[in-house]
Amino acid sequence: MSRIGKSPIRIPDKVEVKLENTSEGIKAIVKGPLGTLTRVFRPEVIITQEGGELIVARRDESRMARGLHGLSRTLLNNMVLGVSTGFSRKLEIIGVGYRAQVQGSKLTLALGYSHPVEIDAPEGITFKVEANTKLEVSGPDKELVGQYSALIRSKRPPEPYKGKGVKYAEERIRRKAGKAGKK
Repeated sequence: MSRIGKSPIRIPDKVEVKLENTSEGIKAIVKGPLGTLTRVFRPEVIITQEGGELIVARRDESRMARGLHGLSRTLLNNMVLGVSTGFSRKLEIIGVGYRAQVQGSKLTLALGYSHPVEIDAPEGITFKVEANTKLEVSGPDKELVGQYSALIRSKRPPEPYKGKGVKYAEERIRRKAGKAGKK
């Protein structure tokens, strides 16, 4: 039995969960103070609501059902946490002249290219910039927060010699020594 899959998901007071059976599987709609998230789960898993808890179980003991058990529970838990507390990812911009600024829902990055790099925020994702070099991506959907953080980082990944570029706040860049000069 999946250790992650068998633990129940506690539903906070402010969160409302609605489960619907569809032809594709079970559709979960989770509403909370930070928004609404919807996801359709595969028919190999069964999701039930008992009191203030959600329980994810397998329909049978097939290989696919065993593989989806823990995954489905984690995805559902991330939905519940996302609409109640939200997720965020911090990034740092390192380099002379490199900076970020937010104009409405659009993020503009100056990363040493001949043109500014502009990224539009989808619905539910917000960008926050502190001191031109510290950036935070936040929202209720963990998947979208991670995807847009990776997109921003991919515009100028950190290089190993001087460490210039966009990196996650908790990331450590392995530095390399430059060329050794002649004696």
